[in-house]
Amino acid sequence: MSSEHVERRLAAVLAADVAGYSRLMGRDEEGTLAQLKSFRKALVDPAITVHRGRIVKTTGDGMLVEFASAVDAARCAVEIQRGMARQNTDVPQDQRIEFRIGIHLGDIIIDDNDIFGDGVNIAARLEGIAEPGGVCISDDAQRQIRGKVDIAFDDMGSQSLKNTDPMRAWRGRIADEAASAVQSGSFPVEQALALPDKPSIAVLPFENMSGDPEQEYFADGMVEDIITALSRIRLLFVIARNSSFTYKGKATDIKQVGRELGVRYVLEGSVRKANNRIRITGQLIDATSGAHIWADRFEGGFEDVFLLQDQVAASVVGAITPKLEQAEIERSRRKPTENLRAYDYYLRGVSCLYKYSKEANEQGLKLFLKAIEIDPDFASAFAHAANCYVQRKANGWSIDRISDAKQADLFARKALEQAKDDPMVLAHCGMALAYVAGHLEEGVAYLKKATDLDANLAIGWSYRGLISMYLGDAGAIEHFHQAIRLSPLDPRIFVSFIGLAYCYFFAGNYDEASGWADKAQREHPNHLFSRRMAMVCQAMCGRVEEAREACSRVMKMDPTQRISDIRERQPFRRDADVARLAEGLRIAGMPE
Repeated sequence: MSSEHVERRLAAVLAADVAGYSRLMGRDEEGTLAQLKSFRKALVDPAITVHRGRIVKTTGDGMLVEFASAVDAARCAVEIQRGMARQNTDVPQDQRIEFRIGIHLGDIIIDDNDIFGDGVNIAARLEGIAEPGGVCISDDAQRQIRGKVDIAFDDMGSQSLKNTDPMRAWRGRIADEAASAVQSGSFPVEQALALPDKPSIAVLPFENMSGDPEQEYFADGMVEDIITALSRIRLLFVIARNSSFTYKGKATDIKQVGRELGVRYVLEGSVRKANNRIRITGQLIDATSGAHIWADRFEGGFEDVFLLQDQVAASVVGAITPKLEQAEIERSRRKPTENLRAYDYYLRGVSCLYKYSKEANEQGLKLFLKAIEIDPDFASAFAHAANCYVQRKANGWSIDRISDAKQADLFARKALEQAKDDPMVLAHCGMALAYVAGHLEEGVAYLKKATDLDANLAIGWSYRGLISMYLGDAGAIEHFHQAIRLSPLDPRIFVSFIGLAYCYFFAGNYDEASGWADKAQREHPNHLFSRRMAMVCQAMCGRVEEAREACSRVMKMDPTQRISDIRERQPFRRDADVARLAEGLRIAGMPE
């Protein structure tokens, strides 16, 4: 590198490549190259010019582009990916050309017409962890573009990138139809979800006005209880908590929320808890017009917390549908416990479970046990304690599977003794009994009862789909689709995606199964079962080399995996399903 030609400066660097390039070239080399040339001429190069970028270099499947600002780079990336998504609308999944894009704002070294340095290296690493059709940006870039680019970015947390220190990254999902709903500010009307044939509502996270970040769990718990109360009113269509909470901490356009979630009404508000007093404010908005329908404030002592929640729910229902029977409102009311100390521990435990980590899971179980110690009749605490063991098994955190199965069974039955008509209790207990303890028929019966009692219970439909799939019931597909509609932005949506992949795989439709497995991987790249399913689909579709490469990655995630332990990891009932799965694993190269 000649020092007389070297220049250093801060720049935004965009790195892009084609996902699955070798596979596409192997299928049709000439056709792939011709399509890439056409896409560059018609879409990519013009977008770079419009956003003031400079193409530094290109390779067969990628390029490196320099921009003066992160905003320009991000806007260019969004335009390219949206354009590619439109191009791929009617193209089969395995034939699509999809770009992965990484963006970083950092120092670069310019030597003649080439660029080097951390800015380049990190952008390339971020591109490597981006999903096909998506954009992955560094924390430095995200701070610069916040509020200036019409797409929402999800926090991926700290990422360990090759040859760099761990760093925070952000993901924008654009091309995939299910993921496109997270876009902010440019959601096409034709992609909006259709409104249900009954009053529909989403409850956004309430703002914590307590001045104490430690009280965040309490505000979140209040909203979750209001959602639960509303969801039990059968004449309403209520979006699940996990989708509503994707808007937490974000500036929101209510009309946009309505289109993205497919609802007519949106409830937003705030919670203040101080000196043993609680104040809840709420406002109900018609998302189709932006008009405010109702606003009110509810105040009382901490001992009145359940009464205040019921007042909010009843006021919302009264404002939306004055003709609803009062009996429906009364039926939605419940007191999970008379002891408010137990309730506080319970809310803290629920907050832990939503962090989806081994440490948080362990802490959550301890908090539920404290709640149970204070109130031995607290059914919801027992049910969530059972759910801790479901989360452990699903994520491979179990140390003693036999002991975990016994504990899950114990907690589930304790909960059911006290609340056989609580849909959420039924759902968590049904899943624990079936998935962890192995009582499939008993578990699915409880899940059916849960969804019969609360047709809005997204997690109930997702769990019911999983256990139905394990039993070989064709109705599982319908259950998964219902869960997706009730919670279209759910961070756990990959569970329904992978469930659909299994359903189609066992039906012998490997291409369809592969598409759903790819969706699951894009939602949760490090989910073991998603990667395993994608791998066996590749094997059964004849893409043996890809499958063997995938198997190598899967075995690194969990070296203890064997073909012989299929049923130990997942309780498949039908021998034919196990045999088909074993065949795919064997072709991929998994040890016996």
